[in-house]
Amino acid sequence: MKSFIEVLRYCEAAKVIAPEIKYSEYVALDLSVTNKELQVYDLNTAHDYEVYIQHHLHKNRASIAYGGYLERRNLYKRSAVFKNETSNERDIHIGLDLWINEQAPIFAALDGTIHSLQNNDALGDYGPTIIVEHQMEHYKFHTLYGHLSLESLMDKKVGYSVQKGAQIATLGLPPINGDYAPHLHFQIIIDMQNKKGDYPGVCNQNELEFYTKNCPDPNLLLKIIGI
Repeated sequence: MKSFIEVLRYCEAAKVIAPEIKYSEYVALDLSVTNKELQVYDLNTAHDYEVYIQHHLHKNRASIAYGGYLERRNLYKRSAVFKNETSNERDIHIGLDLWINEQAPIFAALDGTIHSLQNNDALGDYGPTIIVEHQMEHYKFHTLYGHLSLESLMDKKVGYSVQKGAQIATLGLPPINGDYAPHLHFQIIIDMQNKKGDYPGVCNQNELEFYTKNCPDPNLLLKIIGI
């Protein structure tokens, strides 16, 4: 019997954002604490990141920047969602981000049903979020689409069917999208742990082993690069 990872690895590639843009027009983006280039820029606001990312895209003649899975980042420090007095700081990103400075259309990665949806409107959070439940072979799992527009939550209900490649949302702009430069946070989640409309997309080092298993690399579905 195939493992869940094998099932994902051998399924057809999923395009979840602006499918007319070829993967050859994607460029990797490093927002980790080890990227010394980030220290040169004064990156405090969503606009600062938009300028930085647009420069990165232009420099590399690319249309979409991608990356971030298991990346330790400093950009969450401004938000009490990730750093407060009652819990350990969360700074390791467990989804994959697709950065594009526009309200691009968002598409379902696979056939499924809407598990839950919610506007997570705290500073630094997902903003409007849709979670879709899937069944492949005998595995049930979920995909999360975060940082969407408010309009993406309209006329949708739990249990609605979605088809792979069907548009389910559009990207949101700051501050609605959690106050980030426009991007899609895409994440695979096996066990939702009874959560609805939200699931951690950033974790603490002490939780990393669990979340690495429960949230495998989204590139297994997207196949932007070989894996």
